[in-house]
Amino acid sequence: MRALSFFFTEAVRSIWRRRGASLLALVTSGISLFTLGLFLLGGSNASGMLERWNQAAEFSIYLSDTATPEDRGAIERTLATSGVVEAQAYVTPVEALTRFSKQFPDLAAAASTLPSNPLPASYEVRLRPALARGAAVDQLATRVRAMSGVTDVRYDRRWIDRLLGIVRVVRAIGFGLAALLACAASVTVMSVVRLALLARKQEVEIMQLVGAPLAFIRGPFVAEGTMLGLAGAVLSLAALWMLFTTGRGPVTAWASGIVDTGDLHFLPAGLVVLVLLGGALIGCLGGALASRAAR
Repeated sequence: MRALSFFFTEAVRSIWRRRGASLLALVTSGISLFTLGLFLLGGSNASGMLERWNQAAEFSIYLSDTATPEDRGAIERTLATSGVVEAQAYVTPVEALTRFSKQFPDLAAAASTLPSNPLPASYEVRLRPALARGAAVDQLATRVRAMSGVTDVRYDRRWIDRLLGIVRVVRAIGFGLAALLACAASVTVMSVVRLALLARKQEVEIMQLVGAPLAFIRGPFVAEGTMLGLAGAVLSLAALWMLFTTGRGPVTAWASGIVDTGDLHFLPAGLVVLVLLGGALIGCLGGALASRAAR
C-alpha cells in the first residue's frame, strides 16, 4: 500500500508539472474512447431495437380480389396447424384503407379520390417469439405463397435480419477505428510519460545507485500513464452522456413512429466498465512502454 501511495502521489505531481502535455494525452485518449463509446452506444440501441422488432415480427398475407371463402378457409387452417403462429387476423380492404388514412393523413385525401379501393384483403400473422427466427417460418411463408387466392407474402424478419447484419458491420468498423485511435492515444501517453522520465533523469539515476528495485523506479511512470488513460475514459463518458441526453429528443422527433424515447438507453453498466478499463489499459500500456527507458 505504501508503494502504491508513492506511485500515485508522484504521478499526480508529474501530471501537474506538465499539465499542458498531460492535457493533450488526456484529450487524445478521450477522443479514441469517445469514438468507441459512440459505436457501442449506437450498436447497443440499434441491436436492442431490432431484437424487439424481431420478437414482434409478423408476416402479412395479401389476397387477390378473386379469393374465395374456401381459399380463406384453407389459409386459416394452414396457419392454425403450423405450430409457429400465435395469432392471425383477417383485415378487409375497408379496414386496410382506414388504417392507411390514420397512419398517413397527408395521403388520405389522395386515396379517397381513387375510383376504387387499391388495398387488398390480407391476413396479419403474429408469430411465436421463440420460433420467429426458425426455418419453420420460412417454410410456412413459402407454403402459403403457393396457395390459391394469395398474391404475396411479406415477412418482416428478412429485412430485420439484413438490418442486424448492417449493424454488425458498422460496429466492426467502429471497433477498428477505435483501435487505431487507441494506438495513437497510447503513443501520446507514452510520449508524455517519457518527458516526465527525462525530467527526472537525475532522480532515477540516484535511485538506481542506492539499489532501488526496478519496479519501484518504474511504478510512478506506469501510474501516471494509467491515470491519464482513466481520466480520458471519464472525459469520453461524460461527453457521450451529454451527447445522449441532448440528442435523444431530436432523434425521437425525427424518427417519430419508429423510435420512442423509451427505446433509447445509455450504455449498460458492463460497457461503461469496459470503456473505463480500456482507458486505464491504454494509459498503462503507454506508461509501461515509456518506463522501459529506466533500466
